[in-house]
Amino acid sequence: MTFPLWWAACLGLATFAVALALTPLVRSWSSRAGFVDHPGTRKVHKEPMPTGGGFAVAAAFLAGLWASSFLPGGPGPDVLHGLTAVGLVALALGWLDDRFGVPGVLKLLVQAGCGMLLHSLGFGIDKLTNPLGGPPIQLAGIGMLVDVVWVLAITNAINLSDGLDGLAAGIVAISTSALIAVAANHADGQVVWVGALLVGASLGFLRSNFPPAKIFLGDTGSQFLGMMMAALALIENNKGPAAVTLLLPIVAMGLPLIDSGLAFLRRRGRIFRADQEHLHHRLLHLGLNQRQAVLLLYFGCAYLGIAAYALSLLPRNAVLLVLILLAMGLWLALETLRFIDRRIPRDR
Repeated sequence: MTFPLWWAACLGLATFAVALALTPLVRSWSSRAGFVDHPGTRKVHKEPMPTGGGFAVAAAFLAGLWASSFLPGGPGPDVLHGLTAVGLVALALGWLDDRFGVPGVLKLLVQAGCGMLLHSLGFGIDKLTNPLGGPPIQLAGIGMLVDVVWVLAITNAINLSDGLDGLAAGIVAISTSALIAVAANHADGQVVWVGALLVGASLGFLRSNFPPAKIFLGDTGSQFLGMMMAALALIENNKGPAAVTLLLPIVAMGLPLIDSGLAFLRRRGRIFRADQEHLHHRLLHLGLNQRQAVLLLYFGCAYLGIAAYALSLLPRNAVLLVLILLAMGLWLALETLRFIDRRIPRDR
């Protein structure tokens, strides 16, 4: 692991530098091309904003991915081709949505197709670590369905979290860092490698996206980052009890998953119907400014990321108890936020 970890760290820094350099260029191109996001009643920004940031993130990540394939311990052909294929599809889907608008059903179909493609390339989950101990849980014939649901959940969770300056990119960087820590502990070299590239690309872009933002990710970037995060948890999933399986990524990415789950219930399944009830909207309603709300949500993501890493170190018979306590704490926090939010009058 030492050699791949060393190269992963170096390439993560290189990807950071590439994204840092590309973002101002993409910003200038987006402004000239009219690729901007205009203010609206459900939007926080007050002026037109360049929204092609996803291209800078994707270019930096994919360049690092392909460069790393020539180094010892780098991603294998299946990982290289699988991430490139679904990444480009997600990038194109996001760009079309930014430019012309894509019906929600078509988005889901394309994302589901990416999940099936990942499964066919060997990313699919065929067994899960048993949190209570014992042999892994075999998924038999439902592995592809699990993959598709996972890709839909993570991709749309990241997409829906892109409501404040720097929020989606920061969530991806923090959650992926937690997955890297877990993967390093379990000797999952390719997860560490790809995760380092994703963190580097996200942080390089975040320099221009942190409040007050100079450029947005747009759906172009949030679809790409969501797809890469979904694929990351599927890369090395078949090592039995030591695998980085769905339990730990679910905890690490708990905040966007909870927010998107609440949106799904609130909108009665119409996940792409916009509203102003996301967690970040509620924090703004409480009187926080964008920077304060984003930093608070970063803290929540870091808290869950540390919890995921701690869970990976615990004995199996202690995991369920810790998960119950963690869920109770999150429920209490959400109920408190909702209680306060309902007692503050909103401007209609």
